[in-house]
Amino acid sequence: MLVVDLGGQYSQLIARRVREARVYSELIGHQAPAATLRARNPAALILSGGPASVYAEGAPKVDPGIFELGVPVLGICYGMQLMAQELGGRVERTGASPTRRPRQSPVSRRPSAASTESSSTQRSSTRRTARTS
Repeated sequence: MLVVDLGGQYSQLIARRVREARVYSELIGHQAPAATLRARNPAALILSGGPASVYAEGAPKVDPGIFELGVPVLGICYGMQLMAQELGGRVERTGASPTRRPRQSPVSRRPSAASTESSSTQRSSTRRTARTS
């Protein structure tokens, strides 16, 4: 298994997790030509994530020949975007920044009459227990 490093922070972790599953894995740079990957005779490829968008200037690319090696290819995050784009698909912008976290809304729960009653019963029995001990 070859893990193609596209500059993401998890490339080494991915390779390690594959090894923990008792599968040989190697980390290889994205600049490697398809012939280099072929020479290593991989069972599959993993295109790791990266810090960029496929639209970013200077975003990492791979040799398109890697998709013709006849092995399964898994794209993770940026790797999936790159694979889609390289294979003729379309990667559309969402308008959201890739580093922006989704808006979080506070969640509150109104206690029902039954749960309020059981809570006060539990509190009073706890108080009684505490007084008798």
